[in-house]
Order: sequence, then C-alpha cells, then structure tokens
Amino acid sequence: MVFKRLLGSLGVGGPTVDTVLDPAPVRPGGTLSGQVRLKGGTADFDIEHITLELVARVEAEHAEGESEGAVAFEQFTVGGGFRLAEGEERSVPFSVTLPWETPITELYGQALGIVLGVRTELSVACAKDKGDLDQLDIAPLPAQEAILEALGQLGFGFRSADLEYGRIGGTGQQLPFYQELELTPAPQYAHQVNEIELTFLANPGGLEVVLEADKRGGLFTSGHDALTRFTVGHHEARDWNPEVDGWIRQLVEHRASYGAHAGHGHGDHHHDGHHSGPGMGTAVAAGAAGLAVGVGGGMVAAEVVDEVGDFFEGDEEDEG
Repeated sequence: MVFKRLLGSLGVGGPTVDTVLDPAPVRPGGTLSGQVRLKGGTADFDIEHITLELVARVEAEHAEGESEGAVAFEQFTVGGGFRLAEGEERSVPFSVTLPWETPITELYGQALGIVLGVRTELSVACAKDKGDLDQLDIAPLPAQEAILEALGQLGFGFRSADLEYGRIGGTGQQLPFYQELELTPAPQYAHQVNEIELTFLANPGGLEVVLEADKRGGLFTSGHDALTRFTVGHHEARDWNPEVDGWIRQLVEHRASYGAHAGHGHGDHHHDGHHSGPGMGTAVAAGAAGLAVGVGGGMVAAEVVDEVGDFFEGDEEDEG
C-alpha cells in the first residue's frame, strides 16, 4: 500500500516521495529492500536526509484501561546530501536489516491482524516531513513456523494476535513491545487451561519462546496464570510435536503463580524448527481466512482488513 504525498511543510510545489518495497518475503532479522522515488517540485531543493522509520500499532494497558497507538521501533538513514532539481525524478535504492524481534504479520500469506508500516521522512533545507507510509508484511522464521505447526498438529487453534507495550522480565527483549499470539487449548488440555499465550523473542542465536497459560480454577481454588520459557536455535532439527507437547505439559503442571500479569506489559514476565504438515500453520491460515478456528476465528479476516485500512488511511489524513 503506497501513498504519494506533497510535502506539506514546503507548501505547494515541493517534491513528492513514493517508497516502493521489494515484493520478496521478509523475515525478522532479514533484509528489507526497495526504492525511495523522488520527484522534484517547482524549484530546486537540497535533500539533506532520507529516513525510513519502522512503526507498529501497539496496545498498552494502564489504570484507565487499554489504549493503542503507533510506536516507532527502528530508524534508518538511507540517503541524502544531494540537490533535487526542479521536476527531476530520482530513485534511491536501499537495503536495511530488520530487528530480530520484528513481529510476524502473516502465516502462509494469511494476515494475523498485526499492523506494521515503513514511514519515509525527508529532511529538506532544515524542514522535515513524513512523505509516505507503506504496509510492511513479515513472514515467520523457520523455527517460529515449525513451533506453530506443531501446536496446530497437537490441536491448538488460533484466537488472535496483538502487540503489547512493555517488557518481559528475565529475557533478552530489545524492543519496547512484544508480540502475543493467543491460542485456544487443544482438547486434551481444555479442562486445565482457558487459553495459551505464546511470544517469540528472536535474536541472532535463536529464539526465546515464552508460553503462558491462563489456568482454570477448581471447585475450591481460583484460576491463575502459569508461565514457562524455552530456548531453541534457528535451524535445529527436532521432532517438534513431542517437544512442544512437553513444553505444554510442563506449563499446565506448573504450580507457581506469577501474579496477575506480573510482567506481561508491566515490566516482568513472559515467553524459547521445522515444517511438518498441516498444523498450526493451517489453523492460523484458516482462522485468518475467516473459517471457524477457535473462539472468534471467523471474525479475524474482516477485522484485519478494516484495522489495516484504518491505520494507513488515518495516517494519510493526519499528515495531509
């Protein structure tokens, strides 16, 4: 999705910017490439800097409830230091490395409801203006995909995904927010947990996988959250189904209480492959496509489309 805009800070006759991302799939820690296409205005302009900014729509919990907004989480200077002549067309290619913790937005081409964008900013003769905002799609790393596949084959379903502002204590988290995938429990665990929440924290050496269970209470006991964390390499060959099932069993049998979200977004907690047939990938894709997968699965597709459109259209209106 590309928006061409007149640079409002320069008034009528200023240059326009159009950023075009290469269509190749992009993964966390991978290379994002494309071109920033400039077209000169009615006079010559000195282009001091061309900056790309990665932004995400993030939810935050606070005393009054929940709110959401755009959070910038990385910035790259990809060009500048030249004069753009009147009416001149110039293309500035770029290639930048994404943060390892960049959230995934899709699985098998189906949107998960996570909204990321690339914002382009020009600095022209001491004036700055955000020129356009482009939707950024991120595919999972092989290990992430393998773990999701295993969960699907074990019977877990996709419920929703979001980005939560805050840090997970005891992890190597780098970004100011983390991604949370909410899963419906497999039938064999449905009597023990209401929901499983999964977070991937990738780094150059592998993944931290944080699993949290919203545990059901018994007749004389209240429910509480249990949490466990694992670490895997990026290309480890494992028999993922029994491995992941072992993680889940350890999680649901965990008796220690971590309090009411003692870290998820509040400073202290949370979430450590290979493809093996139709599993969570199929379940998530089906949920995102609008099929009934878990609670609310059928709602995902329409909500994703509306939310993505609102995010980018709202940005366009705000910036003129």
